[in-house]
Amino acid sequence: MHLRKTILMLAAILVAGLLAWLAAWWSALAIEKRSAAAVTSRLLGEGVMWATVETDGLQVHLIGTAPNEAARFRVVNMVGTVVQANRIRDEFEVAAMRGIEAPRFSVEILRNDDGISLIGLVPGKEVDAALSENVAALTNGLPISDMLESADYAAPEGWDAALKFGLAALRILPRSKISVAADLVEITAISDSPDQKRKFESDLARLAPKDLRVKMNISAPRPVLTPFTLRFVIDDVGARFDACSADTDKARNRILSAGVTAGVVGKSVCTIGLGVPTPRWAEAAEAGIKAVATLGKGTITFSDADVTLLGAVETSQSDFDRVVGDLQAQLPPVFSLNATLTPKPTASIAGPTEFTAALDEAGKVQLRGRLSDDTQRAAVDSFARAQFGAKSVYTATRVDESLPDGWAIRVLSGLESLAFLHHGTLLVRADTVEVAGVTGNPDGRALISQVLSDKLGQGKSFRINVTYDEKYDPLAALPTPEECAADLNAIMRRQKISFAPGSAEIDASASQIVDALSEVLGKCPPLEMEISGHTDSQGSDGGNRALSQARAEAVLTALQGRRLSVENFTAKGYGEDAPIADNATEDGREANRRIEFKLLSEPEPVPAPSAIDLVAAAMAEQKPAAKTAAAPEQPGSGNESDGTKDDTFVFEPTTEKWARPKPNPKSDSPP
Repeated sequence: MHLRKTILMLAAILVAGLLAWLAAWWSALAIEKRSAAAVTSRLLGEGVMWATVETDGLQVHLIGTAPNEAARFRVVNMVGTVVQANRIRDEFEVAAMRGIEAPRFSVEILRNDDGISLIGLVPGKEVDAALSENVAALTNGLPISDMLESADYAAPEGWDAALKFGLAALRILPRSKISVAADLVEITAISDSPDQKRKFESDLARLAPKDLRVKMNISAPRPVLTPFTLRFVIDDVGARFDACSADTDKARNRILSAGVTAGVVGKSVCTIGLGVPTPRWAEAAEAGIKAVATLGKGTITFSDADVTLLGAVETSQSDFDRVVGDLQAQLPPVFSLNATLTPKPTASIAGPTEFTAALDEAGKVQLRGRLSDDTQRAAVDSFARAQFGAKSVYTATRVDESLPDGWAIRVLSGLESLAFLHHGTLLVRADTVEVAGVTGNPDGRALISQVLSDKLGQGKSFRINVTYDEKYDPLAALPTPEECAADLNAIMRRQKISFAPGSAEIDASASQIVDALSEVLGKCPPLEMEISGHTDSQGSDGGNRALSQARAEAVLTALQGRRLSVENFTAKGYGEDAPIADNATEDGREANRRIEFKLLSEPEPVPAPSAIDLVAAAMAEQKPAAKTAAAPEQPGSGNESDGTKDDTFVFEPTTEKWARPKPNPKSDSPP
């Protein structure tokens, strides 16, 4: 009995213990779940996505990779507000610290007539004061507002080349905003004329480094177009614009779109200008282009409000009349339409009545054919000599009193048009004027259309078969001032101009060097340049400066004797003030005795005479009219450069290390 009671007591104790353990286990499990849920909810609520929570009894394990120590510490403290701090087990890892990335360096340069502003962040411990000094030197001492800051990092790849190009652009562009970064230079500028705009774009394209992205937006005032001309042609060659003018971007897009619909292939240039006879110009142009497309072949010319439609010889009269009627109904009231269907040619026993002019690549012109009388022949001969040069014209014409009225105007207008070509031909007949050849002017064909449509008058037929060749473009082939200065100094580095000791007289042996300098300058635009004279340190300061001045003037005189355009050149003697080598050695003194060429400023571009100037000068005043040197480059025409030439702005010989030679008792310095 006693044993049974003992067994029952033990069993009761065991059951009670098991129940107590189960209760404790269940309580711990509930605490784990509540703790994990509470901590996880708090972390998610605070946006902490990199931490996870695991529980083990009362312990809360925090697992994950913290981005930094501050983030780890913040999360541990945050969890401590949810559960007791002694229950937290911090098992976080911290991401390895990365080096602080360098900031994006950039400089924005603003230039106008009042001064220059420099704003931005440049690499280095401090802003290099030489940067502002170089900017001042490049811009003839304009006031500078320097707001540059620096960051102590190495310059990124491409930074030096980009900054150098930005300064080059600053020198060229008098009103501009230039934003420089290591991988991009953005230029926004204003030019005085379309010609100057084209020159700016051409010069900058040459100076741009090969691997640097450059964005240019150079604006120019809209030209006044007189007459406001549009000429659209469809012939055996295809559809094309011989000339295109528009008053707005929207009008230009409408006109070019109509041309594409009519069969134009490739890019077409349409000049936006002032002088449109009516705001409905684009509407009229679209109607005219559509009329030519309907005919299949033909030409339509708008010269201000005068419209001339010329049908092809194979067009039937009925089709032509129908198209003319539709066009007349569609044209705004301000326009006057003259429509002509080319008659079928008839045989002539006497042969064609014509006048011809042939311009060869050497600039020689041969005039042949018929003129009405001796007075007209003399006038045409004088006009041609004024256009092409007195010694470049050969006249072999004959008198024919039966020529039609207006013959002289047709001949003179044709010769005016021929002057836009590098080489080509002119054919004048009773029914048409034809100009064909190659031009170095991108706008040559449009300018010829303006001249002929204006001078011949409404309803008169003319044909233009002119192509542009960049190799004949004097502006495209013209070296930049920087290239000219670099070439001059390259010659001086290869071989120095020698003088007699202590004298400013150029040795006869230096004649070939002066010839080489003259050859370079003969291909350059007008320049503002300084011829700098330098000596070694032997002799007095005043004597050295006087000698260097005299030698610089001697070089300038020698160049003037070669009949070069050096009126903007100056001679300046620096004496011994700017050595490039050690005056303690003979080789160093020899290097310091030198002549250098230094570009002072960018010359103002010479604007090309307009077609109106040429016509007025030649036809009205009978004064010589020069060939157009350049024409404005329209959007999309392009002028690419391979960027292989390295241009600089300060042309000093490179400093070299000289070996120590034997002392030289002689010196060319004055006593």
